[in-house]
Amino acid sequence: MKNWRINIIFLCILLFGAAIIGRLFYLQVIKYDYYKALAYGQQKDFKFLKGERGQIFFKSGQTLATNIKGKYVFASPVKIKNKEETAKNLSEILNIDENQILESLNKESSFEIIKNNLTSEEETKIKNKNLEGVYLDNNILRKYPQKEIASRTIGFLGANGKGQYGVEGYYDEILRGKDFFPKKERYGISIYDDELKNLKGADIYLTLDYNIQVIAEKLLEKAKEDIDIEGGLIIVMEPSTGKILALANFPNFDPNNYSKVKDFEIFQNDAVQKLFEPGSLFKVITMAAALNEGKITPQTKYIDNGYVKIGKYTIYNYNQKVWGEKTMTEVLQNSINTGAIFAERKLGHENFLKYVEKFGFFKPTGIDIFGEIYSENKEFKKGYEVNFATASFGQGIEITPIQLVKAFSAIANNGKMVKPHIAEKIYKNGKTEEVLNKVDDNEIISLDTVSQITTMMVNVVENSYSGHAKIPGYYIAGKTGTAQIPYSSLGINMRGYSEKTWQSFIGFAPAFNPKFLVLVKLDNPKTKDASQSAVPIFRDLAKYIIDYFEIPPDYEVE
Repeated sequence: MKNWRINIIFLCILLFGAAIIGRLFYLQVIKYDYYKALAYGQQKDFKFLKGERGQIFFKSGQTLATNIKGKYVFASPVKIKNKEETAKNLSEILNIDENQILESLNKESSFEIIKNNLTSEEETKIKNKNLEGVYLDNNILRKYPQKEIASRTIGFLGANGKGQYGVEGYYDEILRGKDFFPKKERYGISIYDDELKNLKGADIYLTLDYNIQVIAEKLLEKAKEDIDIEGGLIIVMEPSTGKILALANFPNFDPNNYSKVKDFEIFQNDAVQKLFEPGSLFKVITMAAALNEGKITPQTKYIDNGYVKIGKYTIYNYNQKVWGEKTMTEVLQNSINTGAIFAERKLGHENFLKYVEKFGFFKPTGIDIFGEIYSENKEFKKGYEVNFATASFGQGIEITPIQLVKAFSAIANNGKMVKPHIAEKIYKNGKTEEVLNKVDDNEIISLDTVSQITTMMVNVVENSYSGHAKIPGYYIAGKTGTAQIPYSSLGINMRGYSEKTWQSFIGFAPAFNPKFLVLVKLDNPKTKDASQSAVPIFRDLAKYIIDYFEIPPDYEVE
């Protein structure tokens, strides 16, 4: 009996000791970091610092993206007793979901950002509430002084502090400042002063020319008024370097108020994130390839009967017109579909496929804008006769506008393609890094081919409906393109093509010593074809650039 009592007492002592040891283990091991932070916080002040985000500038220094001081609200959940009530109050003031706030407050943390960029009204209400464990502090907010100008090229800084779309998205890590928790003794001084100087992100100077960008955007806005375009795009590139001088989209948005945008598709940059069928613009590529392989000359003749029959398919010219005997120069001048099919057949399907790949249509360009896409063109690559025929004049093959501009740079740059880019200089910690111009070492087409196809494109401007692109004193090389829009591109689950059209014009000047290359692409303008819509826009912009750059004329005007 005596031994039984002793055993009971001993067992109780063991259980009590185990409980104490378990509690000590929980506090000193499992919760070590938590209680260490609490204790350390009584001896030192912690203040979260975020390095200032780098700024973005036009080539000539006008500011596209900068930073201003603002207020944000954060909470210290470990100091909040009634978290449900605090979450409810903050939800009413900030118009944020109560459960979302409560999720942050339930974390075992000393620092949780609740909302950035407070309005003065929100700031006042939070001060008046005097909520336990809720604090206000200064932070740096993103500001876009140019508002809508180049907005779909620049992108914006999201609420999560990450760059979204455009330049902001592509160069986010370079622009982003470093995060830092400097420790400051209550009765001492900061020991991190030197490190704080290096928190700022890099500044980026773009290749965009402010004046050309503004004119391009105004021309698109005018096109909306005059011919009711549903959307539009203009790309201006320096063909010898790949520098993008203007990249204008329509419509635009104000990145200062991006959260108010309902249609997120407007955030995308059509130059790199939308596919389209180029239509007759592609006839230039087909002709250049056939010329380069020596399968045709500009004077090669063929007889047009108005259509080409391939199995169960019959392919017609525009308006089912019959042209009779024509040269390849006249095929390009009059944009004859059957003539493009003739040139492709002379070239051969295998060679045609090889040149489409050489011109870069099966891979991204690598331009420094967020979210570039491309099409593998799987249907075209299947090798069906009808697919090669329609692709020769730009239907049934899908590309991005920036791919087309890069491909045409080979014609405007003596046979070698350039890599399009939009950043010119990156400035970090007092040092400037130049973004190098990249030219393809491989010759896509020969100098003889360049001369021939350029002359043919000049003939298009001089002697066809594209004559609206003419500028007295200057030789302009160019080509129109009108293509029906597939139902699939309109988000309609149907095969075939709608009645809507893409109308485009691509050209460069001066034709035999190009200083700029321009693509104008319009979505479903209320005009018959590109000669009435895209061509006048090209002419107005090209005339402005010629005067702006003070380019000497090719010949005297009588």
